[in-house]
Amino acid sequence: MAMAKTTGKARTAYVCGECGAEYSKWQGQCGECSAWNSLSQVVLEPASGPGPATPAARRGGWAGKVDPPKVTALKDVSQAAEVRVSTGIGELDRVLGGGLVEGAVVLVGGDPGIGKSTLLLQAVAKMAAQLPALYVTGEESLAQVAGRAVRLDLPLDNLQALAETGVESILHHAAEAKPRLIVADSVQTLWTETLTAAPGSVSQVRESAARLVRYAKETGTAVFLVGHVTKEGGIAGPRVLEHMVDAVLYFEGESGSRFRVLRAFKNRFGAVNELGVFAMGEKGLKEVPNPSAIFLSGSSRQPGSCVMVTREGTRPLLVEVQALVDSSPLSNPRRVAVGLEQNRLAMLLAVLHRHGGVAVGDQDVFVNVVGGIRVQETAADLPVLLAVLSSLRDQPLPDKTIAFGEVGLSGEIRPVPNGEERLREAATHGFRRAIVPKANAPRSGTKYKDLEVIAVERLADALEHA
Repeated sequence: MAMAKTTGKARTAYVCGECGAEYSKWQGQCGECSAWNSLSQVVLEPASGPGPATPAARRGGWAGKVDPPKVTALKDVSQAAEVRVSTGIGELDRVLGGGLVEGAVVLVGGDPGIGKSTLLLQAVAKMAAQLPALYVTGEESLAQVAGRAVRLDLPLDNLQALAETGVESILHHAAEAKPRLIVADSVQTLWTETLTAAPGSVSQVRESAARLVRYAKETGTAVFLVGHVTKEGGIAGPRVLEHMVDAVLYFEGESGSRFRVLRAFKNRFGAVNELGVFAMGEKGLKEVPNPSAIFLSGSSRQPGSCVMVTREGTRPLLVEVQALVDSSPLSNPRRVAVGLEQNRLAMLLAVLHRHGGVAVGDQDVFVNVVGGIRVQETAADLPVLLAVLSSLRDQPLPDKTIAFGEVGLSGEIRPVPNGEERLREAATHGFRRAIVPKANAPRSGTKYKDLEVIAVERLADALEHA
């Protein structure tokens, strides 16, 4: 007996926007990350008649026949070096790990108006001279993009642009133009015809990004994706979007400041937490090759200030840590940290009381890292306590003094990685005294120009030398 022909039904799932976990039905709390109301419905297979769509149909018809994958022994895999192409912007190359890798997919996020589109337009205009490039805009018209390029005095001879949001149409034009670099601004505006959800929804963002990633890997085309940022500071859309791409870069900057920081939070081809510094001007973003000079440009010998050497990726940076200690009118004094972890500040103040004999329990303590830099390593422990003591005593530290080191709960000063590079950076900028952990002291015979290194083992020793 012949069976009746049935119509295919769309297969859906619920995906957590925070961690990317998948569920067959909706529930109020994600079982993986415990986030509430974070599940959104996505379409896994569209209702396109009996049977699932073919691989070619899922790719939107942009590619022809693709050979099936084969099992290969790892010893037979070619170990040729990755081919990197310079973007023409040194700071961007640094964050990417030395340049753009063929077939890499890079997600760039940041607050509105911070300069994401400007930076990528500058990069793609410079790269278009050495390889075909396509700038796809889904938020602006071609006239707006061309007008910005003219204001920035960018070379436009080899740069092609497309105002389109449909993924199928974008891939069709890419198959004809055969670019080696594509910029999609932004991924939240893209949509695919196979899904009925509105553009910007979780399912549309996920499927659109997946098609561009697949295109990049199969053709070796490098792709930049611009992502919107939510009010919490993360890239809008499903968290799985960050797992699909090769690199995630965030553009940061203080409101009212002309300086911008580009930070790598994920990079399969380079160092994580690598930092690039830019200055916004009339002609777009300019590189700042020596950011230590910028962050220290306004520093002076004042109470409550201490200069430290932090490390961002592969680059040592000199930044100023400021502290303000003042009598508190509250029964519960405030502890405020900007650019540092607030819970660590409370812990360090307890260590200062127990092992340094300095009590600030009835004082408000405010700590700030100058320049909008976020210090996430423990090397800031000792500079923070020295700045707090300097503000409390209203006495500045000796001129041209830097410090770094982790402070343990028992009052010991622990070493931090790359101590010699930090000392070398401090000597380059003319510092004469360095208070560092004993384990980070230079080896015998190693000297730095005019830099006296004071090695300490306990917090009390560091306070005495300061």
